[in-house]
Amino acid sequence: MRISELSKLTGASIRSLRYYEAKGLIATQREENGYRVFNQMAVERVKTIQFYLSLGFTTEQIESFLNCVMKNQESQCDDLLPLYTEKLQDIERQMEMLQMLQANLKDRIAYIEQQRLQGLPVGMPAK
Repeated sequence: MRISELSKLTGASIRSLRYYEAKGLIATQREENGYRVFNQMAVERVKTIQFYLSLGFTTEQIESFLNCVMKNQESQCDDLLPLYTEKLQDIERQMEMLQMLQANLKDRIAYIEQQRLQGLPVGMPAK
């Protein structure tokens, strides 16, 4: 199949498919006219890449384990559990940071609302 058909079947943009090819994540053959031709396995491979991208992995990380997960179950891929653990820790750190930002913004909103109710000018709080 050509790249446009692969794009339609997977929902991946043609630009993304070219990028995946350049990164070595998907393989292609070239016709005499230079057109890319993909086999049916490319559909499953692109969908797998999209799944791991949706989990927040980079294409470099995906490249390190993609061949294993395409041939085996996840549990048989030794590189995957440490990556999952590290990704989860990153997400938890981000969530903590977002919760702190949320609390700070709520405090600022409450401060501004209180100042307005009292008819006072709104300024930056003392440090």
